[in-house]
This record gives sequence, C-alpha cells and structure tokens, in this order.
Amino acid sequence: MPGDPLEISRRFLTAAPPGKAAPIRSGHINDSYAITTSGAAGPDYILQRINHSVFRNVEGLMANIAIVLDHLESKIRQGAPGTEGLVPLRIIPSLDGRSFFRDDDGKYWRMYNFIPGSRSYDMIGNAQLAKEGGRAFGTFQALTAEIDGVSLVETIPDFHNISTRLAAFLTTVEKDVAGRAAEAREEIRFIEERAAEMHLIRDLGKAGMIPLRVTHNDTKINNVLFDETGKALCIVDLDTVMPGYSLFDFGDAIRTGASAAAEDEQDLSKVDIRMDLFSAYAEGYLSATRTFLEPGEIRNLAFSARFMTFIIGLRFLTDHLDGDHYYRIHFEKHNLVRARSQFRLVRKMEERSTRMEQIITQFAQ
Repeated sequence: MPGDPLEISRRFLTAAPPGKAAPIRSGHINDSYAITTSGAAGPDYILQRINHSVFRNVEGLMANIAIVLDHLESKIRQGAPGTEGLVPLRIIPSLDGRSFFRDDDGKYWRMYNFIPGSRSYDMIGNAQLAKEGGRAFGTFQALTAEIDGVSLVETIPDFHNISTRLAAFLTTVEKDVAGRAAEAREEIRFIEERAAEMHLIRDLGKAGMIPLRVTHNDTKINNVLFDETGKALCIVDLDTVMPGYSLFDFGDAIRTGASAAAEDEQDLSKVDIRMDLFSAYAEGYLSATRTFLEPGEIRNLAFSARFMTFIIGLRFLTDHLDGDHYYRIHFEKHNLVRARSQFRLVRKMEERSTRMEQIITQFAQ
C-alpha cells in the first residue's frame, strides 16, 4: 500500500528480498527506516522518505548526491590518499533504474546501503573524536575538489547568503508582526554592529579570491559514521550537498562541535568555545586539506566559525521576530534563547580570534 515502508522497499533493486522495516528515530527532516533483508547472508539497507516540503527539487537533489557518491566511490576504488578504511555510500536504484521512487501519494523515497559496524555520535566529547571528524570532512572536501561546484544545483537556494538573510531580517524588524522587536533591541544592535564584517566570505568569492567548491553544508559530527575504534568510515546526510565555499563547512563544524554548551543554552555563562576541540578539529581538517586549499580559504578559517555562528543566530532571531514559523520551538521564546546563545558564542570567538588564527597557521604548515 502507498507509504508502507516495507512495501516501498520492495520497489528497489536489493540484493535480497526485504523482510522487515523498523523506524530510525534520529533525524529531524526525513523519515528513515532500517530495512532487514530475508536470509542471514543478505545485506541490509536504509530507506528514507525525502521531505518534499523542505527539498522541493528532489530530482536535482538526488542528481547532486549521485555525482558526489559516484566520484567518492571511484576515488576509494583507486586508493586515493585519505581513503584507507573508507566505505562507499551507494544509492540503491529503484526497479525502473532511477535514484528514487515516487509512490502513489506523490511522496519521494530513496535507499542506501547499510554500513555494518558503524556508529555515530551526537556530540564531540574529546579531542580524538574532534580530530578524526575534522579529518573526515577535510577528506570529503579533498576528494570532491575535482568536481566543479557549479555543476551541482542549489538544493536550498541562498542557504548561507548573508545578503539575503540580512535583508529578510531587516524587513522582519521593520514589520514587527509579532510585536517582539522591543524586547530584542540588544540582539538587533548586535547584528547591526557586525553586518558589514559578515559580508567578507561573499566578497572574497565575488572577487575570485576563494573558489566555489562542493560543500556538505551540514557538518555536524553525527553526519560522520565511525568504526568501533573511532576511525571515520563514511560521510552521510548529503541532502545539502551543493555549490558553496569550504569556509561554510569548517565554520559550521566548529559552531556545532566545539561549543561548550547546547545550541539553546539559557545560562549564557556556560556558553564558550572549547579551544581544545577547535585545535583538534583544525589539525585533522588541515591534515587533509592544506595541500589544496587556497590562501584566502586558510586565512579565513577562524573567521568562518564566527560567520556561521552569526548567520545561524541571525536566522533564529529573524524567526522569533516573525512569530516562530520556521524552526520548531519547545517553549516560549525558544528562538530568542537560541539567538542569544549563538551571539554569546560569537563574542567568545571574537575574544579568542587571535589564538584561533595562530592554531590555523600552525596546522596549515
């Protein structure tokens, strides 16, 4: 029947018949299921229903993923530097040979191979994990550096476009439809004071000083699969793979992975950047990227952490002022709390910017 995961899984070219479908509770956008095949020797799979309300161009999204995964698998087969121990993620084609299946309700589904023995972590708990996570995402950029970023479609247009985000913010402040601007005057001033500086990455790109690359755009540590020894096996969750700047991926990894507190921490005294994790991540990342990143990219890696933290805080505050229509909230003023936490983290990064730049210089040699 339409929408039944087990029945849907039978619409793909699996090596053995699917026997069981079990929901996977992690993830906030797509619905995922573990597909167990009949017979002990059969491989298992991951089935996902793609959220069509978030990703409107599913064909373009899947074309992006196919280009990247085919390229990565080719590099792994060739034994390219950095691929030792990596396991390729593959799209399992549908019965009609497509990269996805569309059911009778118009919902889009896709299937990947399951990577046995893999595990993921929601937080970076130690420097070893940070270093390996940095190496994993750095290797991803190194291996995809030959792909022309322009050849990919934007799965979410203007995702990190600071001009677009600031324009939306200013319009929201002016309209003040929820009557919340007065309470957020300090945060609004924080944004206004830094708005000009935050155009740096965009301006470098326009000037040709940093190249457009294939970027992952969701470099949280839980998008890396590790083996039992803590070595990275695979990068997953490629829905936001599209043209972008390497600085986006490094910056967001630091924002999410090197923060001492949760994204919505209400006690701002707890919000800080863990320099031990920043240093370890930078070491791992640059071990894989320092030979091909351009000077303009390396020089602005430390700044990129501030930029990505700023733009996420900007988006949280914009949604708060607009009445909480985009981000799911779990208590009153949740988006305002999120924005304040992110802006506090920006301040802490500003205080440590010289040391962050020194660390980047050290590991870029």
